[in-house]
Amino acid sequence: MSIIETITDVDNTFLSRREIACNFAGLGGKLKSLEAVDMITKEFKLDGKVVIPMRLRTHVGKSHVTGTFYVYDDEGLAKKHVNPTIFSRIEKIKTKLAEAQAAETPAEEASEETSAEVKADDAAPEETKPEEKDE
Repeated sequence: MSIIETITDVDNTFLSRREIACNFAGLGGKLKSLEAVDMITKEFKLDGKVVIPMRLRTHVGKSHVTGTFYVYDDEGLAKKHVNPTIFSRIEKIKTKLAEAQAAETPAEEASEETSAEVKADDAAPEETKPEEKDE
């Protein structure tokens, strides 16, 4: 598991947001923005707040990632302050993840159903019909 090292944690009262910059040790090239948001939310106990990943920067020759996050109490205020393309990218990633999970779930259920059908077919004795002779 990686270690989150806080670089800066500033409460920007002018813009009504909290700005957090952190290093994620050992995750160079492996960290995704939504995973980083989940880690920050758990680390700083930000449940119920809007956490926006502004920048994830990898360092050449090092295995850590530096991330900058904005934390808002109100989503409407966040949408006023932050570029709309960032929100569209986040929504696009979330929909892809939801589709992937939805695709996995029916596939798992279908494989369970087919295995149950195979077991039922194996357990049921086969009925044999007498062969009819053409006379």
